[in-house]
Amino acid sequence: MTEKADIGLIGLAVMGQNLVLNMNDHGFTVAVYNRTTSKVDRFLENEARGTKVIGTHSLEELVSQLKTPRRVMLMVKAGKPVDATIEALVPLLEPGDIIIDGGNSYYGDSTRRTQELAEKGLLFIGTGVSGGEEGARFGPSIMPGGSPDAWPHVKEILQSIAAKVADGTPCCDWVGEEGAGHFVKMVHNGIEYGDMQLICEAYDVMQHALGMSPAEMSTVFADWNKGKLDSFLIEITAEILAYNDEDGQPMVDKILDTAGQKGTGKWTAVSALEQGIPLTLIGEAVFSRFLSALKEERVDAAGVLGSSTPTYQGDKNALIADLKEALFASKLVSYTQGYMLMRAASQEFGWSLAYGNIALMWREGCIIRAAFLDDIQAAFERDPKLTNLLLDDFFKQQVQQAADSWRRVVSTAVTLGIPVPAMSSALAFYDGYRRERLPANLLQAQRDYFGAHTYERLDKPRGEFFHTNWTGEGGDITSSSYNA
Repeated sequence: MTEKADIGLIGLAVMGQNLVLNMNDHGFTVAVYNRTTSKVDRFLENEARGTKVIGTHSLEELVSQLKTPRRVMLMVKAGKPVDATIEALVPLLEPGDIIIDGGNSYYGDSTRRTQELAEKGLLFIGTGVSGGEEGARFGPSIMPGGSPDAWPHVKEILQSIAAKVADGTPCCDWVGEEGAGHFVKMVHNGIEYGDMQLICEAYDVMQHALGMSPAEMSTVFADWNKGKLDSFLIEITAEILAYNDEDGQPMVDKILDTAGQKGTGKWTAVSALEQGIPLTLIGEAVFSRFLSALKEERVDAAGVLGSSTPTYQGDKNALIADLKEALFASKLVSYTQGYMLMRAASQEFGWSLAYGNIALMWREGCIIRAAFLDDIQAAFERDPKLTNLLLDDFFKQQVQQAADSWRRVVSTAVTLGIPVPAMSSALAFYDGYRRERLPANLLQAQRDYFGAHTYERLDKPRGEFFHTNWTGEGGDITSSSYNA
């Protein structure tokens, strides 16, 4: 009799196939199914030839091949396809069986699915998987959340296939209940948006202010990747800028300047609005992609409004050195804001997220892996209740050292007409966060003037609200709701 499979996987696109091969490499027997069953046969005949992978041609057959408790991982398109697959699976499963959604699902859907499946006696895990095709094949970052009772049954498999840090610790650990895993993956992707936009802004300054060629910029990024900016995105940027097309010309110069997106960055920005967290940098990164999509309008506007960029007349090497510091400080703000959002969600939903462990999970395998994630983990080890990364002594020192360079880069870019929305919003956040008093007192006065929304006073306890009859005609009636 054929040995039963340790886990089943549905969805044989590239990510699904690579995860299956990764599991097989680590000694697990995997049963696979795809709605287009010919993909199953092609997979077994090609990439999975010579492996222990079991091909199936129906959900019933897939389930019949699994050990109990049955573990079924879905690698299908987020949204309705996940719900449809779960709906078809549920009648075939028994209480205690486990469904794992490894796609880029919205965290609210994972919370709902955890609750709905619990009512049927089934366990659910919604897990973020980051690292792209290569990560899936050789070791991704994996961020599981959902039903805590499911974790012991999948821990060995997920931690075995995950990326590992230098000491062998897997970049995979339990994140929290319900939608916590997909929430953390969403924030990861939001930080990814911010990181990429910041790098593009540094590239833009080097290209237009300094007139540097892609090859020259590649050398700079490669050098930056040897120090505190060491990260996957800096590494691949250096490689991209060095890559030439068949005619010997830089490939990057031939790519249309309109950015795509799959929505996770937008989800992060919307979640920040819902939680009341100033995720300004990531928001600007999302808006920058929207702006890039207006290609035809931008071409027309350039003809009407002009788009000439003056050349920088100062010390080229000094500006490059400043760019390095500005990029590093801005990246720290990107991660800081991401952690602020996770902290707010943890309090809102009662998830008790382990922030240091999250930094560890992002240290290898994922798109935002960076050397200073070790420093983020260390910061939370020093103070597990740290409210903001900028208040940690290490990060405080790093940002203060970079501040003058940061300001010079932003002011230079503004003077030359080069947009740096992510860098400038990061600097504005830093300056605003460390201001004891902001001009919101005037804003509250305005709100009270036109809407009787009330205000609090500096000379009175918090929680006491006041209204002024600014015109002498408004009376004492105030608004029934108040939001600071």
